[in-house]
Amino acid sequence: MPNKIVWPLMKNNVLRTDLDTIIEYLRQDDPKLTHGPKVREFESAWSNWLGVKYSVMLNSGASANDLTMAALAQIHGNGEVIVPGLTWVSDIASVLHAGHTPIFADIDPRTLGMSTSEILSAITPNTKAVFLTHVLGFDGLTDELIHELSVRNIPLIEDVCESYGATHNGRRLGSFGWASNFSYYYAHHLTTIEGGMVSTNDFELYEMIRMMRSHGMVREASSESTHKDFAERFPDLNPDFIFSYPAHNMRPNELNGILGLAQLKRLDSNIKKRQENFGKFISILNQEVFQTDFQVNGNSNYAFTLVLKEPNFELRDQIEISMRAAGIEFRRGLAGGGNQLRQPYLKRLHKIPMPDSLPFVDHVHHFGWYIGNYPDIDEGIYDAIINALKGLW
Repeated sequence: MPNKIVWPLMKNNVLRTDLDTIIEYLRQDDPKLTHGPKVREFESAWSNWLGVKYSVMLNSGASANDLTMAALAQIHGNGEVIVPGLTWVSDIASVLHAGHTPIFADIDPRTLGMSTSEILSAITPNTKAVFLTHVLGFDGLTDELIHELSVRNIPLIEDVCESYGATHNGRRLGSFGWASNFSYYYAHHLTTIEGGMVSTNDFELYEMIRMMRSHGMVREASSESTHKDFAERFPDLNPDFIFSYPAHNMRPNELNGILGLAQLKRLDSNIKKRQENFGKFISILNQEVFQTDFQVNGNSNYAFTLVLKEPNFELRDQIEISMRAAGIEFRRGLAGGGNQLRQPYLKRLHKIPMPDSLPFVDHVHHFGWYIGNYPDIDEGIYDAIINALKGLW
């Protein structure tokens, strides 16, 4: 029999008050359920919170990635996109879906985000974008990277799915890039059950994502001038059924928007609690055995990170046995199952680097874990990790 989980990896982030808000909405005589005013209201509220001009809600964070990469191809053409070896599969998959070529970069161990020097050395004349993941609540940006990409006119795309509320120089992550992508999946900082968002300050990108979200229909664009332009260019078509791109149906629904609005009210306080939790977790670790020098300025930690300082397979296996026995749920490899270069979906491609070409990514693949962090964590639960790790070094 498996041991009882006393420290789960995730907890449901939907409160009774959130559900009551949805129930109250459904009591209307004829509540609209597909995406409509409540989604638009949440998009506006999210933009205001993040500090950007525009946001488009979708049915998942993976859809946000797919449409962003498709839009990149439409606007800038296909080419190379610099990506991290440590990220969620949908980031790399979206690059491939859109016909781009992923160019992999190693990480900075202190932030778990792509190393700035690795990114800059990977740039070629065929580079179309840098797709940077802010991993598990850490800030993956540097001032040097922001400056260099601006000077070279290379779009920055931020994956902030695990890190919203984190900041760089006091400014929220997701407000720096040409586009930024978010996920509202179960147990994230904010959940709409399923859902995602693309945020941007670029109006052309905003209009394109709005249309691509709904089969490429021009009527989904926000601007009357966009409607008029397409109607004049294609006078033989019904203006309500002009399809601008070979797109998708990735719409959210009104219940997603309602839930997002309810959860946004407590997002900042939840982020503060996650930050406090992470500080306490790091403080109880043996600094001789585990990495504790993470860059925590402005963090918004989705999870607790546990990384061995030195490779040690025997100790790794002992730690996992002990954590399972203590009922501590964990995931080895940190974000997305570890080194993406070891995943079978990439084996079909040509010219993919060897996994050990990303040594820091490969280290956390073998010797790194994440453990659940959530706002209502029981203070006594820290004893479970202390007891599980005691005597193993």
